[in-house]
Amino acid sequence: MARDMDLDLVEVAPQATPPVCRIMDYGKFKFDEAQRAKDSRRKASSAVLKEMKYRPKIGPGDFETKTRQVAKFLADGHKVKVTVMFRGREVYHPELGQRILEKVAEEVDGVAKIEVAPRLDGRNMVMVLAPDRKAAQAKAQKAALGTSGGQRQGLEEAAVAGEAAS
Repeated sequence: MARDMDLDLVEVAPQATPPVCRIMDYGKFKFDEAQRAKDSRRKASSAVLKEMKYRPKIGPGDFETKTRQVAKFLADGHKVKVTVMFRGREVYHPELGQRILEKVAEEVDGVAKIEVAPRLDGRNMVMVLAPDRKAAQAKAQKAALGTSGGQRQGLEEAAVAGEAAS
């Protein structure tokens, strides 16, 4: 029967009683299976660790630029290692680095969560941020509801104003 249709008879479940066989084009089956495996490998995201370096005496403009870049990395789904580099006597004032790291964490609060708390590592203070998917989804959902709700409210107000005018 399989030869008549120019297909293959493939044993699907040899352990079952009776063994299960299927009539199919085996070459096409193997090709489709390879394509599915390739797609799943492509969709598997590898979390890349990006790093952003700050200094204790960083200016406000540079701080904003670097923090925006950190937020962009997090939005792309990457983890970010935030490093405050100390030079010379700055290492004796770790509270300056702590303040900067807390400020970065505060700025990216909606899109990130602290994975590794700030800690002093030699002359560097390090903190690792990971993307917070739940917070990002909630923020996006709230934004979507906010715009559609506002439009609806505006339409209702226009309808009430139209009724009052007549």
